[in-house]
Amino acid sequence: MSEYQYYEFQSLDRRLSPQEMARLRALSSRAHITPTSFTNFYNWGDFKGDPKALVEQYFDAFLYLANWGTRRLMLRLPSRLLNLETASRYCPGGSASAWASGEHVIVEFTSDRESAGVSGEEWDPEEDETGEDWLSAILPVRGELARGDYRCLYLGWLRCAMVGELEEDAVEPPVPAGLGRLSGALEEMARFLRVDPDLIAVAAERSPDMGAVLPAEHAMAAWVARLPVQEKDELLLRLLRGDIHVGHELFQRARRELGAADGRLNKGGDTPRTVSELLARAEARRAARLREQAERERKERERRAREEAARRARYLAQLANREEQAWQQVEELIATRRPGFYDQAVELLRDLRDACAQAGRADAFGSRLQSLRARHARKDTFIRRLEQAGL
Repeated sequence: MSEYQYYEFQSLDRRLSPQEMARLRALSSRAHITPTSFTNFYNWGDFKGDPKALVEQYFDAFLYLANWGTRRLMLRLPSRLLNLETASRYCPGGSASAWASGEHVIVEFTSDRESAGVSGEEWDPEEDETGEDWLSAILPVRGELARGDYRCLYLGWLRCAMVGELEEDAVEPPVPAGLGRLSGALEEMARFLRVDPDLIAVAAERSPDMGAVLPAEHAMAAWVARLPVQEKDELLLRLLRGDIHVGHELFQRARRELGAADGRLNKGGDTPRTVSELLARAEARRAARLREQAERERKERERRAREEAARRARYLAQLANREEQAWQQVEELIATRRPGFYDQAVELLRDLRDACAQAGRADAFGSRLQSLRARHARKDTFIRRLEQAGL
């Protein structure tokens, strides 16, 4: 198997300068570089740059995929939108980590095939995928995180839990709302990182619907109306000057001041669950799901078998009504002396046997078959096929 490594960097908050693009070009002569991206893949050799350093200096998102199973995802946000303390609570290290760099906080998620977790083959069948289109599918997660949606961070924590990087008695961080209905981008992220869907479903039992924790429209409108005019003017000026995160910052502030906090609200009590509890419940859920799936498949097989038996019975009844024509067809097929037509004759004889048995004329079929064998006894190939078919 040939080697394959895919690197993709995206700059979302600003465009790269010509000087920065030139420095990136020095790292790779064949990469596709634009003012907002750097993309390359390797079938041999390695990338000369340091992805961590490039994200810290230039880019807001990075995705890496290798065909031996390693996957990496980095997201960078201004620290005013995501503080390091919060990020570190969900990303303790290993498969999910966080660090500060200048005015930004960076989170990194990793996944290796060897540590895919329980039943990895069941829920990640596409290990051969290339890296193209992955990052574009996942990128909306960064916008969700900028608005104070910590579901992607919680998925990182689940990844750490499922691969044994956390103590069994370690407790989960606050459960974000909306785990029961992930966005398309979060679903792609979970698939990319091989986070067990059963574990996500168990975790979602403590996660309220997103709508239950977001401020109501009328509350948001009233909150905006109360903002001082001078402050509104300052926010509009920031927006006109190109600060694309004004909306995210304002949304987080509204949620805090309206009592929605950051959308985290545990259902079923506030007692955090331990790693061992979550893993045990996920395993029990998986076993129950597989039993239910096996039962559905059994019932479906039985249904198809009943339908096939009914279809077969109808066909045999029709064949019994035209028995003489069928025997004549058998004689014509045998007369060709061609092995392929012998096979057709034998198949038709099988059907005639079953049709006569269904009609209560099995003895008559047996007598007629013996007569046919006697007439064609010198056709060794045909007789051999009859014997192989149990006729």
